[in-house]
Amino acid sequence: MKLSVMKSSTALAATLGLLAGPVFADMEAARAFLDETIERSALSREEQEAEMQFFVDAAQPFQGMDIKVVSETITTHEYEANVLAPAFTAITGINITHDLIGEGDVVEKLQTQMQSGENIYDAYINDSDLIGTHWRYKQARSLTDWMAGEGADVTNPGLDLNDFIGLDFTTSPDGELYQLPDQQFANLYWFRQDWFTDPELMAEFKEEYGYDLGVPLNWSAYEDIAEFFTGRTIDGVEVYGNMDYGKKDPSLGWRYTDAWMSMAGMGDVGEPNGLPVDEWGIRVNEQSQPVGSCMGRGGATNAPAAVYAVTKAIEWLEKYTPPAAAGMTFGEAGPVPAQGAIAQQMFWYTAFTADMVNDSAKAVLNEDGTPKWRMAPSPHGAYWKDGQKVGYQDVGSWTLMESTPVDRAKAAWLYAQFVTSKTVDVEKAHAGLTFIRESTINHDSFTERAPKLGGLVEFYRSPARVAWSPTGTNVPDYPKLAQLWWQNIGDAMSGAKTAQEALDSLCEEQEKVMERLERAGVQGDLGPVMNEEREPEYWLAQPGAPYPKLDNEDPQPETISYDELIKSWQ
Repeated sequence: MKLSVMKSSTALAATLGLLAGPVFADMEAARAFLDETIERSALSREEQEAEMQFFVDAAQPFQGMDIKVVSETITTHEYEANVLAPAFTAITGINITHDLIGEGDVVEKLQTQMQSGENIYDAYINDSDLIGTHWRYKQARSLTDWMAGEGADVTNPGLDLNDFIGLDFTTSPDGELYQLPDQQFANLYWFRQDWFTDPELMAEFKEEYGYDLGVPLNWSAYEDIAEFFTGRTIDGVEVYGNMDYGKKDPSLGWRYTDAWMSMAGMGDVGEPNGLPVDEWGIRVNEQSQPVGSCMGRGGATNAPAAVYAVTKAIEWLEKYTPPAAAGMTFGEAGPVPAQGAIAQQMFWYTAFTADMVNDSAKAVLNEDGTPKWRMAPSPHGAYWKDGQKVGYQDVGSWTLMESTPVDRAKAAWLYAQFVTSKTVDVEKAHAGLTFIRESTINHDSFTERAPKLGGLVEFYRSPARVAWSPTGTNVPDYPKLAQLWWQNIGDAMSGAKTAQEALDSLCEEQEKVMERLERAGVQGDLGPVMNEEREPEYWLAQPGAPYPKLDNEDPQPETISYDELIKSWQ
């Protein structure tokens, strides 16, 4: 029998003997775990047992400790909490409580711990979007220092940092690693390949628009395709050409900070983030200190490209999207494409792949289990240029706070390494489909499963994956600034303000926060040093972002066939 993510933690604990009495670090429990749970691994059985022996030995001083960790609620973390946490407890004798809460709540708990110094959780899986915050405040432990110093005796010799694909996103400009990736998923384009390759629909599209129906390379083509499919009835279902969400809720902010503006072409050229102006529109100086967000200080949050980005999102939500979507949050909108009425979605997280391949997604699966849909890179907006950021990649990562006592941090670090270890990572990736290791991506089991995952494996095996990146280090205080986005964008979505008015307000509020940080001096030499204000025309005349308004924001539509696209990755 192989355990699934749905198997209860109580059942697993009983299997491993956890409920039989006092818990002690135990290789017999480790072997039972390997027998019951680990069908596929990047390591041989002998190597797995050697890795488990490390955890058994290193945990000896911490047996009986009660450790609390927290993450957002996604399938990968459910697998950790329900399957891996009880196994770790049985193997090490360290009692793990792995709480699953909303992403916004994770950030709030982390912010509270930073402000109060109270040890609320012993470790956090929080997005690497906070790298700029951790680097500047120095309230998160540098893992580089930790693994070489206080945490050396509890650092797995088989951790193999070089095998992780997301370390660039969790490393500060001075080369310090602050977070260890636990799961990654990209924001890609999703579409119904069966409809896009239907000869009748292809011929009708070609006749109406004068070019081939295919994966859109720019927003002009995306808009044509959205118009073509909306209102059409296919197989008895009324179809919509776009899917999105618009409720004034914290998740609306992620919709935009998670690189919607970069897809439009707002920021500067540069990877993993635009430099000196990033996808939040925040400009930094040569010392990586934030200097402005509004155009008057050289930022781009309220620049023409940003206004274009928000305006298009609202227009498509109103014209081509199910009416209920305007009142939906990120979590509510995520499952909708699997219901079978959506032709394409530009802003689609691969974290939803697991929900696209299960029994609830029969409307978008063939009888043999292969998908009727595919994923591909999202199209670019009118302001986008080669070398600019193309999209967002979420990297949920383990973070140890300085306020956590050393012994508790050590015990939590063992758990963090256990759930990201080579022993378990292939199985975890099959459960949640959020890749963090090269050895997992290239495992034979994913070669076999690839035809049923709609392009996910091909994307993560391609050079393209490195171009998708999280929020970078330009953002000096993610918790304070992120909450400004959903409140201001929400005003534009509701019609209370125009897109320009909302973005003017957003950049001004971002600058107020940065001015307070500058006055307080809490981030030392890394904190904001705001530029003097000038007329926006001065900055619009300079090279790079912010860019002047284009005469034509609707360039010639471009598409490519999915098969050609895949070939370009190989």
